[in-house]
Amino acid sequence: MHPSDPLTERLERCYTGVIHDTMRAMGLRDFTLPPELRPLMPEKTLAGPAFTIQGRVDRNADPHETLLAWTGLLSKAPAGSIWTSQPNDRVVAHMGELSAETLRNKGVRGCVVDGLVRDTNFILALGFQTWSRGFTPRDIVGYWLPAATEVPIRIGEVEIAPGDYLVGDRDGMIRVPAAHVEQVLERSEQAMNTESKVRKAILEGVDPQQAYLRFGKF
Repeated sequence: MHPSDPLTERLERCYTGVIHDTMRAMGLRDFTLPPELRPLMPEKTLAGPAFTIQGRVDRNADPHETLLAWTGLLSKAPAGSIWTSQPNDRVVAHMGELSAETLRNKGVRGCVVDGLVRDTNFILALGFQTWSRGFTPRDIVGYWLPAATEVPIRIGEVEIAPGDYLVGDRDGMIRVPAAHVEQVLERSEQAMNTESKVRKAILEGVDPQQAYLRFGKF
């Protein structure tokens, strides 16, 4: 379905808590997306590089023009990426059934929209992981236009550059800068290994403080 990307696959095997703690320990800041952004399928981890979209409201937009621009946008999303949109709007839906079907068939891994989506039952049936702030039946026709793709965007306090990695699970979503992703992965995997040892010690009845002092992690 999508090109094999070892970094994406490794990120998917991690979880956001350990990635967060790793990045905090590295001195990185402002990498946790707003908690109001939620996944349609909380049990499903989503990871991959961001294909970024910036949009704008234009209440005078021609209906044909909006759909032409939207379908052109769908054509640009590369396989293996996450559709990552700052629509600058929380009135209309910025993902729906046909769009999700198109992106999934292209090998796009999922989408993150700092706004609303629709056709959620259809999207659930497709299994296309979709993060958003909520739902509405309203669409973009005659109302919204894309302004740019593959440019830095901002969601909450988080700057997302094209190609930065995103990883999200039930706890939330994190942006991992492309320049740090390998280091973050190595340290996160190491931390997960240490956590397994702490867990084993706790299950064997070791005092939690002693376990922390022994392994330096809790």
